[in-house]
Amino acid sequence: MATLDTMDRALFDRVARARLPGLHPWLPRLSRAADHGVLWQASAAALAAFGGRTGRRAALRGVGSLALASAVANVAAKHLTRRPRPLLEQVPLARQLVRQPFTTSFPSGHSASAAAFAVGVALESPLLGAVVAPVAGAVALSRVYVGAHYPGDVLAGVALGAGAAALTLRWWPRHVAATVPAAPPRVAVPALPGGTGLCVVVNTGSGGGNGDGPDLTAAELSSLLPGADVRLFGPDDDLAELLESAADDAAGRGGALGVCGGDGTVNLAASVAAARGLPLAVFPGGTLNHFAVDLGINSLRATAEAVEGGHACAVDLGLAADDDRQRVFVNTFSLGVYPELVSLREKLEGRIGKWPALAVSVLRVLATAEPVEVEVSGVPRRLWLLFAGNGSYDPPGFAPTRRAGLADGKLDIRTVDGSSPFARTRLAGAFLSGTMGRSRVYRAARLSGLEVTSLGSARRISVDGESVPAHGRLRLAKARAGLTVYRPAEPDPA
Repeated sequence: MATLDTMDRALFDRVARARLPGLHPWLPRLSRAADHGVLWQASAAALAAFGGRTGRRAALRGVGSLALASAVANVAAKHLTRRPRPLLEQVPLARQLVRQPFTTSFPSGHSASAAAFAVGVALESPLLGAVVAPVAGAVALSRVYVGAHYPGDVLAGVALGAGAAALTLRWWPRHVAATVPAAPPRVAVPALPGGTGLCVVVNTGSGGGNGDGPDLTAAELSSLLPGADVRLFGPDDDLAELLESAADDAAGRGGALGVCGGDGTVNLAASVAAARGLPLAVFPGGTLNHFAVDLGINSLRATAEAVEGGHACAVDLGLAADDDRQRVFVNTFSLGVYPELVSLREKLEGRIGKWPALAVSVLRVLATAEPVEVEVSGVPRRLWLLFAGNGSYDPPGFAPTRRAGLADGKLDIRTVDGSSPFARTRLAGAFLSGTMGRSRVYRAARLSGLEVTSLGSARRISVDGESVPAHGRLRLAKARAGLTVYRPAEPDPA
């Protein structure tokens, strides 16, 4: 250990006396720019703004990896090692930081954050990672160049950051582009050149996932499909009535119903289209657009081309029927803590990344929530969660995010038990350790239907993210090939 320390100090002295041509004026500035993660937050914002869906995923994983690495390096590791900072006699005054760090030296928090962000980005996009990596490497080098750290501190920080980024894969698996198999592979639908016969409702209150406001979205739709009847849903309108009116007009013209909005809006449009036997054109216009993305649709143009070309597939619909009514879900159904958890996660993930937001949400919700008492197939159950996906979702556990198919005839059923001893603690431990899929409190099955014979203390359910009241008995089922949807002949690149 003494030999390594001596070598580390000797290498620091060599770097301190060196002057790197070309890099000399930039490294101190770069080191300051990385204070408090400002450089990486700005980089994440740029990736999210200009990198498309891949850039947004890369930014989220990068920021999440950085948050984990920074916490471990600056909160835990530094307090355990307490290595003094280097002496600055050998470092030219012009290179030294104006404000010297007051924390201990090992490991380098800046280097950990830089490596975590770069590796996190590379896990989602090797190309974007290759762009970020030289900047991250320069930040790490700068910490020795300005005299803030020994080389060993920097190497340890880089290893810690890279490990933190790799660890995120346990909670948030890497995105894998997949083609959604249609059932049947091709469905006969009318090709609508220029959008003639298509009635599109644009929800002006949706999240604007394509980056445009409602007026710009409507203008783009009119430009792509000049023959389409584009109708804006405003704050004084009734969305159901507007969709039903548009569907009636589309049916009279031998055309199709279109919808631009988030998953809640798409859910309502799917119900209307399925009831009338109309094909549905889904234009992504919400914050997340789960249904559209799982169909391989990531842009307004992709749907427009499918409409003009007459390309479509049949997809299943999930059905949730209680004593009052039957509801359709195109994505997910749930009861228990899941709706609250998802809502909190979505509020946090833009700031700290997707999986750290999920971790915080799980811990916060479990701290205050209580399991619901229900009967499943006549058996009393105490559950934190009952989740049903329209089709099989990945990954397993508490954070299903994507589907490889929308026409498999199955519901993806997941339950998290709340009756076993220390259920709350065991659930939190299983999630944080990435072992939810093997936990005894977690169960998963692929079923064609499920009977909840009593909702007990569960007063509300969530259908495609919308919380609604429910009571009595509940029957979950599938409508095989219940909806025809326009879909590109080739999935739109993510």
